[in-house]
Amino acid sequence: MRHRVAGKKLNRHAKDRKHLYRNLMIAILEHRKITTTHAKAQAIRPQIEKLITMARRVPTPQQIEAAPEAEREALVARRAEVFRRGMIELGTNKKAVHRLLEIAPEYADRPGGYVRITRVGQRKGDAAEMSVIELV
Repeated sequence: MRHRVAGKKLNRHAKDRKHLYRNLMIAILEHRKITTTHAKAQAIRPQIEKLITMARRVPTPQQIEAAPEAEREALVARRAEVFRRGMIELGTNKKAVHRLLEIAPEYADRPGGYVRITRVGQRKGDAAEMSVIELV
């Protein structure tokens, strides 16, 4: 029984699944829109939304410069902490973490739901249900 078991296995070992999720998250941040199977899109949605939620409260470099001298160190530390967490989630892909920190302020006023999944039909080869996952 699978009662209260979160997530999908996607017929992969844990290490392979982790790498798959990481690659999908990097692709979404880089392209803002990707086509993948519906099961993968559903599996990746909570993780990408948690990343954006974490990053949307990060101060931008302009906000850090405009802040009073006493608050700057705390703001820089907060930005560094989120950068470190992003590096843990996205591997050593600094470009993806910078991209995350660039797009996160767009969602500052949004209470959630940063990702949209749209079904687009079946794949020709194996009839897998395909979906487009995109940042709103």
